[in-house]
Amino acid sequence: MTRVGRDFGDTMQKEAVPPVSADVVFTSSRFPNYKIGANNQIVEVKEDPKVLSMKEVVARETAQLLEQQKRLSVRDLASKFEKGLAAAAKLSDEAKLREAASLEKHVLLKKLRDALEALRGRVAGKNKDDVEEAIAMVEALAVQLTQREGELIQEKAEVKKLASFLKQASEDAKKLVDEERAFARAEIEKAREAVQRVEEALQEHERISRASGQQDIDELMKEVQEARRIKMLHQPSKVMDMEQELLALRLQLAEKSKHSLVLQKELAMSKRSEDNMYELDGTEALGSYLRICPCSERALELSECSFQWYRLSSEAGKKELISGATKSVYAPEPFDVGRILHAEIISDGQMTTVATTGPIDPAPGLGNYVEALVRRHDIEFNVVIVQMNGLDHSSQSIHVLHVGKMRMKLHKGKTTMTKEYYSTSMQLCGVRGGGNAAAQAAFWQAKVGLSFVLAFESERERNAAIMLARRFAFDCNIMLAGPDDRAAPAT
Repeated sequence: MTRVGRDFGDTMQKEAVPPVSADVVFTSSRFPNYKIGANNQIVEVKEDPKVLSMKEVVARETAQLLEQQKRLSVRDLASKFEKGLAAAAKLSDEAKLREAASLEKHVLLKKLRDALEALRGRVAGKNKDDVEEAIAMVEALAVQLTQREGELIQEKAEVKKLASFLKQASEDAKKLVDEERAFARAEIEKAREAVQRVEEALQEHERISRASGQQDIDELMKEVQEARRIKMLHQPSKVMDMEQELLALRLQLAEKSKHSLVLQKELAMSKRSEDNMYELDGTEALGSYLRICPCSERALELSECSFQWYRLSSEAGKKELISGATKSVYAPEPFDVGRILHAEIISDGQMTTVATTGPIDPAPGLGNYVEALVRRHDIEFNVVIVQMNGLDHSSQSIHVLHVGKMRMKLHKGKTTMTKEYYSTSMQLCGVRGGGNAAAQAAFWQAKVGLSFVLAFESERERNAAIMLARRFAFDCNIMLAGPDDRAAPAT
């Protein structure tokens, strides 16, 4: 059987509040103004001819909704209790019907057994055995019926207990409903008082806001008038026009200065070309290469001439030989920035000189790129070994050149070609031979008896690697330069 727990949270008396029909139509757009009178009767209150404010209407309807919600919840509680009582009555009726039916079955079984006993004395043989078997079956049915009657009696007792329990629960629920109604009324009164306090606070806030808003508007008007007065005094529009004109003049002056420098270089080259049979071709900046070209019909073929390149300081005018730079093509390296390059050409026993029109310019953005690389933990460049110890290298595979703060390492995967700390025997500079790719190649002597010519991916990578290695070597009190270079590099 189903056991019913004693839970007063979902039960109440049905007759606590009269039910409200679901098809009620209110004549107004808000809930009607009513209250509960004596004997739980709803008493309508006459409309107040005074027009209420929106806040008052909202506060009143909120209180009415809360009160109606309490009544609806009580009504649901009474409905559940009514269902429980109806179920208990139904179970009682079913138990009575089963009891009557059981009594009728006992009478029928007794009559059937008496008939079979009378029939057993009249038959013999096989028919007598059948009759005895039928009597045994009737007795078994009588035993089962007796057991079923015992179960019915037990169910009847449980139904009586359930009915008494529901009756007691109904009485307890009635008390609970009365207590909850009193508590709800007290809460509604408290809510009304709270709403009234909130309304008073809102009214006070609106009053203060209006006063402060008017004050802010007055202050804003004063600030606008002051700003207009300042604008009339200073006339910022004219000042801005003058600044724009001044900026445009500065830009034009910078362009004219650049153009003037270009014209001066071209004029110097044209004067030299009138006297010399050779001239320099190429951009006089780091990352490019310079080529000696004949500019006169009297000039011999370059293959019949010998060359030697020099560095010339723009301040002291001291000429420094660049060891190994004996080709018609030379790619400036970071050591040459800020210096004039000078080349001697010996042809048919006569010496001719050519020089750059001014100091070698640095590569744009190279300094920022080097500073960004310094902040990295590992600085690596992809290179290809062109020569090793002066001999061409057969493999064209890509290696990795690691430039560290204490040492340099050349490796391919896990195979290390060389790994050396900065020392006085180490040399690093740009390649001083000819070729269009000279601006991308560097000469590196790791130690005495081991040197490489490395080709980088770009001119920027090659110059950055040289500058980084020289910077880290200088921190270790080592001056890293090319063969026979003794002067300190410019900062």
